[in-house]
Amino acid sequence: MNGMTVWEPVSDIANLSQRMDRLFDQLMGRQLRRGVSEGSVRGAWMPAVDILEKNDAIEITADLPGFQGDDVDVSVEGGVLTIRGERKFEDASEGETYHRVERTYGLFERTFTLPNTVDPSKVEARFKDGVMHVRLPKREELKPRSIKVKVEKA
Repeated sequence: MNGMTVWEPVSDIANLSQRMDRLFDQLMGRQLRRGVSEGSVRGAWMPAVDILEKNDAIEITADLPGFQGDDVDVSVEGGVLTIRGERKFEDASEGETYHRVERTYGLFERTFTLPNTVDPSKVEARFKDGVMHVRLPKREELKPRSIKVKVEKA
């Protein structure tokens, strides 16, 4: 076309985005072999949790897909509940290449300060279908209770 350059905005923007990603990874020192950046793979992460208070207990539910119950540690010490574990990254084998890694890997630890209404000796944890359920029963003497009013006849 007589030396004219045709501007192709979509492909130019895509190429620029890829170059910027590579430059950022190099500047941050996060380049790993086989094209996977460390920031998207390894490091601390936190599973999502829900905390629900009921009359007799507080319940914590944590999403831990891909985990087994034995992969997670739950402990109570000094009025603090700790849930911890690790999701391990499996390196690509010879002849394999990751093109995208979006799941987070590495150690996680969630800690929760227990209110004085919880009985730490009765904490229970169960694991089913990638979800950790921790039940924190309230102390008997601190549970709300209703008092029946006696009506006296005149």
